[in-house]
Amino acid sequence: MTGSLLLSRQLSQQEIDAVFQGMQERKQESPAVKFDFRRPDRIPKSQVRALHLLHDTFVRNLVSSLSAYLRSYLSVNLVSVEQLSYAEFLDGLPSPTCMISLGLAPYDGNGVLELNPSLVFPILEMLLGGTGKSSASIQRDITEIEQKLLDGLFRIILNDLREAWKGVTTVEFTIESMETEPQLLHILAPNEAVVSIGIEIRIGDTVGMMNIAMPSIVIKMMRQKFDQQWSVRKTHASEIEQGRVLRFLREGLLTAEARLEGPTITISIRDLLGLSEGHLLTFDYPVDRPIELMLNGTPKFTAQVVSTGRKRACQIEHVRHPSDQGRINEDGGGAAGSGTAP
Repeated sequence: MTGSLLLSRQLSQQEIDAVFQGMQERKQESPAVKFDFRRPDRIPKSQVRALHLLHDTFVRNLVSSLSAYLRSYLSVNLVSVEQLSYAEFLDGLPSPTCMISLGLAPYDGNGVLELNPSLVFPILEMLLGGTGKSSASIQRDITEIEQKLLDGLFRIILNDLREAWKGVTTVEFTIESMETEPQLLHILAPNEAVVSIGIEIRIGDTVGMMNIAMPSIVIKMMRQKFDQQWSVRKTHASEIEQGRVLRFLREGLLTAEARLEGPTITISIRDLLGLSEGHLLTFDYPVDRPIELMLNGTPKFTAQVVSTGRKRACQIEHVRHPSDQGRINEDGGGAAGSGTAP
């Protein structure tokens, strides 16, 4: 009886409308996302952020290298790291321009490095002994002789790029060909996804862009190496950084002072004028109390005065730490003056 009642149950028009309304609301809450099948090689945002940090290091090194090579002050800024199709990348470049095809050994495929004409011709002028401050805008193809002059510049750029990538993987960036018309450099399919790195270079009043493009499929092949690099970053990178900083510090100079911490000596002008060789001044400083050894005005060690041959010296007894400040002050700290042993 109950089963027949359930089977004969019919929905009212209001209930039917409520069902369709609920389906419509759920459809609005989760809209469909379009997928671009022409870009199957797009990389995740986390890897894009890692590439941004990598090329930020490249930019910091490049500004030093180019300043020394061109013997001029300049600034280099990382502007963007984004994913585009190769056709979109080429459409954003001026024509004519200076483009080189990059080998990415041991990975298959090629990258692109482009240097705007607004930078190329001032740099050429500087390489030939000029100031590079010519305001005239030159719009022409680069000659073979000028290409040879730019070889040294590109070697410096690619060397810094190679060093920046060493933190992730070894990539041998090499120059395979040079082109002046963007649409004639057919190294990738127009719809192939690339990672585009935009870098602004400013030399005096001259501003221009340097653009680098690498195939996204090659970057995806390095994903595991990116993950490994970030997992050991805290230990491995810190050791490398410490070694680099230590090499710079070894050439530094410090001022060392040995100070007697005791009461201030009060002496009249008459007595001061009467001092001569052989007179003694009493410092009221116990022989067994350590003296302060300061580096550039900062207490770093406690030491004892000793003799070495005919000279006086300091033998370090304790390395000062910030936590030791209160304990030493209780022992009578407070530098009164500096002096040298007689």
